[in-house]
Amino acid sequence: MYSTNPVVQPMRYLADAAILIYRINMERWIDRERALELLGVKPQTLYAYVSRGRVRMEPDPTDSRRSLYSAEDISQIVTRRSRGRKPEAIAESSMSWGEPAIVTGISTVHRGHLFYRGHNAIDLAQSASLEDVAALLWESTKRPFFETSPAKQEQVFTALAATAADARPMLVRDRKTLRQEAAAIVGRIASVCGAASGDDPIHLRLARGWGCDSETGDKLRQALVAVADHDLNASTFATRVTASTGASLPASVLAGLCALSGPRHGGAFAVLNALVEDARRIGCDVAVDNWLDRGARPLGFGHPLYPGGDPRATLLLDGLQLDPLLSEFRDVMMAKTGLLPNCDFALVAMVGALDLPKDAPFYLFLIGRSVGWCAHAMEQNLNGNLIRPRGRYQGALPV
Repeated sequence: MYSTNPVVQPMRYLADAAILIYRINMERWIDRERALELLGVKPQTLYAYVSRGRVRMEPDPTDSRRSLYSAEDISQIVTRRSRGRKPEAIAESSMSWGEPAIVTGISTVHRGHLFYRGHNAIDLAQSASLEDVAALLWESTKRPFFETSPAKQEQVFTALAATAADARPMLVRDRKTLRQEAAAIVGRIASVCGAASGDDPIHLRLARGWGCDSETGDKLRQALVAVADHDLNASTFATRVTASTGASLPASVLAGLCALSGPRHGGAFAVLNALVEDARRIGCDVAVDNWLDRGARPLGFGHPLYPGGDPRATLLLDGLQLDPLLSEFRDVMMAKTGLLPNCDFALVAMVGALDLPKDAPFYLFLIGRSVGWCAHAMEQNLNGNLIRPRGRYQGALPV
């Protein structure tokens, strides 16, 4: 029985919907009977969804007389319906893989594909540099130059904090000046992460600083472009919240870095590395079972926005010769969870395949994503609104 408590009930509906959506996302295309069951509608309604473009349909490759329907599209309909019309349910769901609550023209994930200002990010990664993507996301007519110099031994937190200490607030500053400051921030981050000096594109300077050849540098270029932005993820949201106060650009990027450091975001690379080392020590089956038995999420696999598989992972894993242990780990995790490798796994896989520094996954993600953070901070500054959500208080109140 569902609780009649007006606070608990919407949360229970949302939890049930989340479980249902997870199960749907294990599939990519489903038959008519399954679609009708999940939606709880008559065939005429399903056909109406198809005709209006809300649900994609394609012929069943095993039986031309039957049709299959997009599990992703159906999961989106279930998500919207699970919220009902209660404002608190809508607000709560939007804070957890819900519909975007902030208008942005920078990036989005649409039907399993990532777009930067309307351009498919994976297509861009075939030839574009991070400088090209920065020009696109920052709406600049020319590519920026990310100046790098031999960095003293310091943490990226320290470097950004020092930059933020004397930086001016973004309010009433022109876009040209902010773009120049953004380019300096990205260059400073790249320097701390090991990029060499020079005038060539940042991926080649990074490869040189890490002792890699130009062929490896091209794979680094793909990674930097593929992770440059990703909708309103946690670190981007933190960046925008800070920027909405009128804070400086480096302070806004520092906020993004703080969010990225958490083990549920960029810190997942270190945890995933530790899990792989456990697999090396005690075997993949035992290591994965121990991890999943604790109720932990399968790090490096699956993504709510990509039920059919993370296209960034497909791009980055293409052509890599995986370490046999990592290849076995991937196969065991997929067999036990039904989930495909995501971008986190792909970045970790690049370390062994390309002989990169151990911290390369975090560095690549940070350098690439700093371009997106700067874009969002500048867009939020232009917007001019303070991001200030309300809490839904559940404690006692005085009589």
